[in-house]
Amino acid sequence: MGQRLRVAISLLPVLVLALPISSLSDEGPDYRHYLSKYVRPKSIVYPVDNAYSEERELLGKMLFFDPRLSGSNWISCATCHNPALSWGDGLPKAIGHGMQVLGRRTPTILNLAWSPALFWDGRAASLEEQALGPIAAPGEMNMPLDQMLGKISSVPGYRSMFDKAYPNETIDEKTIAKAIANFERTVVSGKAPFDRWLEGDEQAVSDAAKRGFALFNGKANCAKCHGGWRFTDDSFHDIGLPGSDPGRGKLFQTVAIMQHAFKTPSLRNVERRAPYMHDGSENTLEDVIELYQTGGRVKRPSLSAEIKPLNLADQEKRDLIAFLQTLTSADRPTEIPALPR
Repeated sequence: MGQRLRVAISLLPVLVLALPISSLSDEGPDYRHYLSKYVRPKSIVYPVDNAYSEERELLGKMLFFDPRLSGSNWISCATCHNPALSWGDGLPKAIGHGMQVLGRRTPTILNLAWSPALFWDGRAASLEEQALGPIAAPGEMNMPLDQMLGKISSVPGYRSMFDKAYPNETIDEKTIAKAIANFERTVVSGKAPFDRWLEGDEQAVSDAAKRGFALFNGKANCAKCHGGWRFTDDSFHDIGLPGSDPGRGKLFQTVAIMQHAFKTPSLRNVERRAPYMHDGSENTLEDVIELYQTGGRVKRPSLSAEIKPLNLADQEKRDLIAFLQTLTSADRPTEIPALPR
């Protein structure tokens, strides 16, 4: 995404304290050295050519919720990325133009300001690049970009908002994408019980969740792909789900390990984001753990080397889920804006 800069938008910084071994596991290895991997950043990262401003955030929010950006005039970005559903749609697979069911589940837009690759297959390198894809896609919002420009430019309220947000730029595809991306970078999950625990509040999570954290970083090996404060490596893996979708393999057809590989999703607020996986095939967190417990359902050359049977006991599975539930934050409700006319 090129050179970036940091702006002063508070994200509730986390101080990593030295937790006693007993708070993680009464027996077994000390997991304190893993804690620094989960520190929340203090600010959102914005590209130099799309620095944050309140005017840009407001304009992007308007565009995000505006169904006029679709060919049917009834689908907006928020139709699939609903803030009430943790910025997803709660469906196994997305529904697009003409009520057609699409091939993949809608991913959340939570915490994408830090993501170097967007979409399940990583085909977009920035939020600015990603923003226009669903709008123009015939199966999704079905709005040719030249027609979109005509619509937006004809709205007096939008013209004045663009003048304030991007005073030295014209209303074009680039500035529309920049505005939407500017808003999307502000969609950040809040402090969860897990974060309060890392700050030193031993009562913030249960003993089962603490055992689950130890398993997450140890025996279950979840942190191998779900590391960092967003709980994702932003990479792509074949985890052994059946199906013919090549995932990232469509972009890298000669790279064997990229076949059937999909982006590792964030685990922030994961409890609220069922069903799971790129195809919505796993209905519950229990189903997800069973998938990994068996080492994937399909064995093929592209299967990630990290996908192996876990041999978890029933109590260990419950402890893992208890930990995942601590990643759910009580986020401030999003107010739907009154759109310009």
